[in-house]
Amino acid sequence: MFKRSSVLIGVIAMLATLLAACGSSTPAAPAGQAPAAETQAPAAAENVTLKVLIHQNPPMVDFMNTFNEQFQAKYPNITVDMAVVNANDLSTVTQTRLTANDVDVVDMFGFANAAQPYMKNVTAPNWQTLIDAGLLMDISDQPFIKNYDDAAIKDAGTYNGKVYQVNLGRVSYSGIYYNKDLFTANNVAVPTTWSELVAACATFKAANIPCMTAGGKDGWPIFVGAYGLIGAEYPDQAQLVEGLWTGSATWNDAKSLDMWTKMKTYAQDMMETGASGIAGDAAPGRFASGAVAMFPGGTWYASAIDAAQPSFKWGYIPFPGSDNADENKYLFGKYDQGWVVAGKTANKDAAMKYLTEFSDPANYQAFANAVGFIPTQPGATLSSPIGAEVAPYLANFRVGYEQYWVAPKGAGEFANPYASYFKPFGTFDDPQALADKVQADLQSGLDANK
Repeated sequence: MFKRSSVLIGVIAMLATLLAACGSSTPAAPAGQAPAAETQAPAAAENVTLKVLIHQNPPMVDFMNTFNEQFQAKYPNITVDMAVVNANDLSTVTQTRLTANDVDVVDMFGFANAAQPYMKNVTAPNWQTLIDAGLLMDISDQPFIKNYDDAAIKDAGTYNGKVYQVNLGRVSYSGIYYNKDLFTANNVAVPTTWSELVAACATFKAANIPCMTAGGKDGWPIFVGAYGLIGAEYPDQAQLVEGLWTGSATWNDAKSLDMWTKMKTYAQDMMETGASGIAGDAAPGRFASGAVAMFPGGTWYASAIDAAQPSFKWGYIPFPGSDNADENKYLFGKYDQGWVVAGKTANKDAAMKYLTEFSDPANYQAFANAVGFIPTQPGATLSSPIGAEVAPYLANFRVGYEQYWVAPKGAGEFANPYASYFKPFGTFDDPQALADKVQADLQSGLDANK
């Protein structure tokens, strides 16, 4: 009896040993070594809701809806909750949601109008205030930054030496659209200097062809159309702004008086009779009708020109405001929207994945084509007529004056370099009188803030 029990116990012990060996995923360690760690299955990615805020821009909204679907398919643990607000409300909503830590990624317009140390008693722009409050994240070390132009990162997304935004597109407002057929038919060469522009207008007027048109009824298209003239006189727009604040430049010195004199010619001799009655949204169609030789204005008008007359042949050149052709090679403009990340986000990893995917050259190229911005990635091209026209000048793209200018508090009504002050769009006729008035209105603000 005792012998059978011993055998049975031995068999059971042997089976238990075999079962234990088969059920273990950890091999026995050789003598003198610690046992190997057990292999564990990777943990499932944590589900994340990424809150994204953008402004209302129909082509962009459509693109982002598609992009979000593709992003979520690649990262199924991340749900994108995208809100869309009117452009005029974007700044206020951004500040509210960042303060409440209720957003992760925000579409913010390019950094502009920074309060500089030489400026006295001015209000800092919202983006600057948000950074100073720690509400935007420093993304300087993110690899996707390298996908964008250095100039775009520096001009539109950098503050105090750190990168807080990747900017996605820019527009130019300092060029002139020209009617290729009219130029050819009248043997007029595309002007590269101010004198050549004046001569071209004289040739067209002699042939009873209006030289230029613009939406003068709205006022702003007239002075925006002359921004290229300002840029030709002052290629370094940031230096101009500092000079006006510090007194090293004035709106009635000899250089500025040359600018005002040319603006009078632009407003009174180059613009067609009746331009003061043309609405801003009607001007592209007027130009596309073929009745006018030139149309100074921003790159955003291109789609309206093409829509009005798809077969119309036009070109786009920098405004030749100087008699030195080398000073007329720049396109001035502004940076539009870009991405920033909430400084206090709990979803940094998801936010970085989102911007990395968006910044992929193929995805960014699709975005540029959809929205029509001049690209800020060096390998991207704009597949449209305006894209081809501006391509030769992109290396010379510069930020325009009004993106640097912050007016001193108390400055008068006329403290701006606006061609629309001249008749028939305004009330002035004499360049010297206007120059003195503009400087006086600026000086009143400067004196009040000493």
